[in-house]
Amino acid sequence: MLAWGGRGSATFPHVKLALIRRHYSATGGAELYLQRLLGGLAAAGHELHLFSESWGEPPPGVQPHPVTCNASRADRPAAFARAVREAVARDRFDCIFSLERTVHQDVYRAGDGVHRVWLEQRRRFAPWWRRPFVGWGAFHRNMLALEALTFDPAHTGRIIVNSQMVRREILKHFRFPADRIHLVRNGVDVDRFRGGDRAATRKRFGFREEDFVLLFVGSGWERKGLRYVMQAVDRFGVRQGVEILESEWRGEGRPPGRAARSNIKLLVVGKGRNPYLTSRDFVFAGAMSGVEDAYAAADLFVFLPIYEPSANVVVEALAAGLPVITSAQNGASELIQHGVNGTVLPDPSDIDAAVEAITFWCSQRFMAHPLDPEPLRLERNVAETIQILEQAARERRA
Repeated sequence: MLAWGGRGSATFPHVKLALIRRHYSATGGAELYLQRLLGGLAAAGHELHLFSESWGEPPPGVQPHPVTCNASRADRPAAFARAVREAVARDRFDCIFSLERTVHQDVYRAGDGVHRVWLEQRRRFAPWWRRPFVGWGAFHRNMLALEALTFDPAHTGRIIVNSQMVRREILKHFRFPADRIHLVRNGVDVDRFRGGDRAATRKRFGFREEDFVLLFVGSGWERKGLRYVMQAVDRFGVRQGVEILESEWRGEGRPPGRAARSNIKLLVVGKGRNPYLTSRDFVFAGAMSGVEDAYAAADLFVFLPIYEPSANVVVEALAAGLPVITSAQNGASELIQHGVNGTVLPDPSDIDAAVEAITFWCSQRFMAHPLDPEPLRLERNVAETIQILEQAARERRA
């Protein structure tokens, strides 16, 4: 029975909501998404209960429910799923919304994609000697078992995906009704990512006006393909240098659209262990609180993951007006119009293809056609999510 009364939107009356997120903090893509969603729900007057194992400061109007979970790393996701189910069962809620692989929810947001597919992709791109060991161990066995329960329609009413890629993966590997899977693409604060300070940031990192700056943003560098980006930039520089030397030896000067090797820079933003013996043209900035300035400083965004359900950084880059080179293994590649606002590579490890794409966009500097910002806005994402929660709450009432 719905908890009617109090405030609420005209289309979504006052509802008592349980939201599940294992780790809640003020940073991270999923957490920022959840903060905005909670803010939208609270503004509509709904009663919000957040169940989490670890905490940052919850937004105003949200009642926190700490979930105690004592288990090893291998058992921890399943232990959290059991503990949060018991915690939620102590009260009555109109709708249970989970951002984690759990075993009892009206709506599950599959923001992490499909673990089974991630292991397949990791095995595909791992060195030959490591492939037999990918996916071994209790952690992955437990995660696959938990995932099977999460994608069981007996345990989950509806699923939100952020890309068609993830939708196809769920339908391929699990018997979940297609009409209960909803596409809600990621959204960002468009105004923020259009407001970075290009001049000051390029000066901060020592970039000259003539430098062509490539940007990579993200942590978890193996999955997100930083090694492929670095290899492509190195090979691009060598190829450009050879072409320039050959042209100058012939007395023709520098070929049009060709930057000197020393003008090609790679700015890496995010946490990770800096590789040894990297080019002096690679700048590792670490985590940046004002990441919009990094987008403003760049001329091209390059992100080549081996598996990414839908990278929020691609949406941020598009909102900032940057052309994007990414891989087909990234659900956000569905936003790319080839040759218009970016390039999609079928294989992130195809370094020659990445070099060709970089070469093209280097010749097209400042000529990318930005997307209409409205579909990129976080407000659209929040509104679509609330509609699905409303639908789930009404189904409980029926």
